[in-house]
Amino acid sequence: MDSCVLVLSGAPGDSEVNVVRQVSETEILDNNPVEDRDRTLHVHFGRFATVGCAWLGSTWAFAGAGLVVILWVATGPIFHFSERWAQFITTGTGIATFLMVFLIQNTQNRDARAINLKLTEFIRAEGNARNQMIDFEKLSDAELGEMQVRYEKIKTVWTERQKRIVGGAAEN
Repeated sequence: MDSCVLVLSGAPGDSEVNVVRQVSETEILDNNPVEDRDRTLHVHFGRFATVGCAWLGSTWAFAGAGLVVILWVATGPIFHFSERWAQFITTGTGIATFLMVFLIQNTQNRDARAINLKLTEFIRAEGNARNQMIDFEKLSDAELGEMQVRYEKIKTVWTERQKRIVGGAAEN
């Protein structure tokens, strides 16, 4: 069953509101602004970074890089181990490293965001969880240090309790 939404016109506080048209839920989902944003540069770069990191982290990429180094070393005698020959590999690896930093950072940022969102959902879904933990990533280093000390104390108390329980069970 397709529910509908009424699109209304009128300024806030007006006593008269007009129904402009009815919009079905399917129409709302089909006219998703997320799809429009998919065409942005950021999304394209994110996809490129994901694919690039997956490929560049593969066995084949490592083998290819190893082959480049072997070929470079093998051409050393041909170029008499000149400065230009050495500069070639230095420049190539420098550029590759520079670009890889951005690809890896982009991928890590998205992974961290996804993990935080998943953990947030677990905290939200768990009735006994403390909701203040949801935004831990936004705390300062000092606040994170305070929380770490607090949770280490909780862990110590729990460990002591477990020792007493296991020790009491062993005596019986």
